[in-house]
Amino acid sequence: MAGHTVYTLSEVSRHKSKNDCWLVIDGRVLNVTKFLEEHPGGEEVLLESAGKDATKEFNDIGHSKSAQNLLLKYQIGVLQGHTLKNNEQVGSTEEPKKKEMSAFVIKDDLTPKYAAVVEFAVPLLVAGSYFCYRYLTPSS
Repeated sequence: MAGHTVYTLSEVSRHKSKNDCWLVIDGRVLNVTKFLEEHPGGEEVLLESAGKDATKEFNDIGHSKSAQNLLLKYQIGVLQGHTLKNNEQVGSTEEPKKKEMSAFVIKDDLTPKYAAVVEFAVPLLVAGSYFCYRYLTPSS
């Protein structure tokens, strides 16, 4: 764990106010003070877990991949006795690359725009003419 700041749980427990809010998730020590107002569940949820290991609460909610990636942004160190997995990075603030969906439409409709009006109006005129003819001609 060379190069990482290591905190004990007692050090983390001293940071549990609205102005200084730390918590632990998966062995990562997070300073979420700036995130309190942005948290979708409200700041109260984070303040309830402040100064403690909130791994169970975090996992029970079922956070999105985006929320899980935010852990890296707010990480300031690791909890004493915890080792990060090889693929986990400490303090990385890179946003994950989003998969972009690209699409294009091939419009090969060469009919003029007035054709839609004609397709609607001609049957209407034919039907109207038929009913006028039936109404105006005497029945035998």
